[in-house]
Amino acid sequence: MFNQIRTSKENKEVVSRLTTKLGLGAENVIARIAIGYSISKKKKLDINNVKDSSGKTYSYKILLGEHDRIYIAMICQLYALHESDPDISKYFKLHLDDGLDKLAEEDYNSINQMFV
Repeated sequence: MFNQIRTSKENKEVVSRLTTKLGLGAENVIARIAIGYSISKKKKLDINNVKDSSGKTYSYKILLGEHDRIYIAMICQLYALHESDPDISKYFKLHLDDGLDKLAEEDYNSINQMFV
């Protein structure tokens, strides 16, 4: 598996902003939501398009918590992987950043709707 995953540099700020705005407590909550949200779109992301890793760092246990097996199963099902696949951490990273990008975009759009 993996020991830690880092968001992209730009998503470090997204994590903080959304966590504060939504009052979610710990920042790992928005990260879990982002992963689940990205996977729910059922879009396979290109493993060759992993973003930088200069942002927020999450350990495996903090990121996935007691439901780690569920997150692993969702990734494995989407990509038809075995849980021991050496690239599974890259898929988590892809979906973490993708989900944060999508949540940030929705947050931006909802704010803009208030002024239309």
